[in-house]
Amino acid sequence: MTKKILILSVFVVASCGLAYELIAGALASYLLGDSILQFSTIIGCYLFAMGVGAHLSKYVKDEDVLARFVDIELAVGLIGGVSAALLFLAFSWMGAPFRTMLYAMVFMVGAMVGMEVPLVMRALNARQTGFSELVSRVLTFDYLGALAVSLLFPLVLAPHLGLVRTGFMFGMLNVGVALWTIYVFRRELENLTGRLLRASAVLVALVFGFIGADRMTQFGEHGLFGDEIVYSTTTPYQRLVITRWKDDLRLYINGNLQFSSRDEYRYHEALVHPAMEALPWARRVLVLGGGDGLALREVLRYPQVEQVTLVDLDPAMTQAFARREELVKLNQGAFSDKRVRVVNADAAIWLQNTEEMFDAVIIDFPDPSSFALGKLYSVPFYGMVKQHMAANGLLVVQSTSPFFAPHAFWTIDATLREVGLRTSPYHAYVPSFGEWGFILASPQREYKPPESYRLPMRYLNAETTRAMFSFPPDMKPLPMEPNRLNTQSLVNEFERDWRRSIR
Repeated sequence: MTKKILILSVFVVASCGLAYELIAGALASYLLGDSILQFSTIIGCYLFAMGVGAHLSKYVKDEDVLARFVDIELAVGLIGGVSAALLFLAFSWMGAPFRTMLYAMVFMVGAMVGMEVPLVMRALNARQTGFSELVSRVLTFDYLGALAVSLLFPLVLAPHLGLVRTGFMFGMLNVGVALWTIYVFRRELENLTGRLLRASAVLVALVFGFIGADRMTQFGEHGLFGDEIVYSTTTPYQRLVITRWKDDLRLYINGNLQFSSRDEYRYHEALVHPAMEALPWARRVLVLGGGDGLALREVLRYPQVEQVTLVDLDPAMTQAFARREELVKLNQGAFSDKRVRVVNADAAIWLQNTEEMFDAVIIDFPDPSSFALGKLYSVPFYGMVKQHMAANGLLVVQSTSPFFAPHAFWTIDATLREVGLRTSPYHAYVPSFGEWGFILASPQREYKPPESYRLPMRYLNAETTRAMFSFPPDMKPLPMEPNRLNTQSLVNEFERDWRRSIR
């Protein structure tokens, strides 16, 4: 019986250890961007720390193995359980020490997790378990625990519990292992009362943290964004936060501002109308991204449009902007228009599987701040988009800032030209973002900016349109290589550009 308890403990502690690693990686990628860099460095630090912990385990005396195992479970449960909450609050309210705290916590948790399995193996060995059976059982359940969490974390835990609450939950599991070990081996452990009191205190702290996780998250996000948070959710794909200050609604994805309701009309008029005004015959329009419905709102202003297909990965995004009163008011009920079809899918996969053709394509993805997003700005992706465009149709891509991120902007232009599209770059001033860039492209036609608009505009007219297609010397074109999937040069250019621009 005692052997089975120890083997089951391996399954639980392996699950908890991997969970803390995934939480740290996900939180760092949410807050710092560049998910590959964050996950790679965190995994490397964690594995190195496990090696250190495995080495340190040899200094534990044989007679103290179970006692130290209980102590380590309590320490891992406490530090790992509160790690997500502490890191998020540190980033929100202090900023500077976040990276130091991140890697310090990853190292501490990794070192303690690295001690767990050797201590369990020594405990089993002391109970006359054969070496071959010992190793096979321990490693089997260790890997099974890792598999269980690797599946549950992205599908269930992160989207439904959130990172902070998930951390507290796994902390409680570690404490549960400690309490169960204390009970089963009570005759072999000294100072039972003291150990039970410590375990109970840690468990109570984690339970209160689990209950108050939402309040902690809201407190942290208030420090991060400053304004009242009217809506927030964690999905399998991203963290969505909507804030309000007076009459200004703002959308943040993974901490990055996507729009301000005070000036979003400038961005969305510039994104949509230079293309749509040049296509008075356009009947079928494809919008990729743009789950807020604001580009959709502008497209639907054209009476000749018969169908608009909007493809956005995250159903939580489109549902929020289709149902919440203040957001529906902002996009003027675009999602309830009978001409609109919403598809919640990966745009690249959807394009591979459809045979539909479109007269105009509006691409409104978030900036290429990660490799997952960078693929949507790549040669293969634009090649697929081109296959679904009418020969005289137009494609427009939001393309980050030609002033703050010129190398990234002109990389997108080079990528579009690489697939045989004729490009017409332009820019507009949006107060929330500064100078922002867009690129029009077509398989065949030569684009000429419109001299007037059939619809009334708040920002665009003949003068502003002419200015948009003229680049001053400090935003002149740069010779860049296309963004290919195997190198993802765009993501690196984007990060370098913005690193030079943001303090």
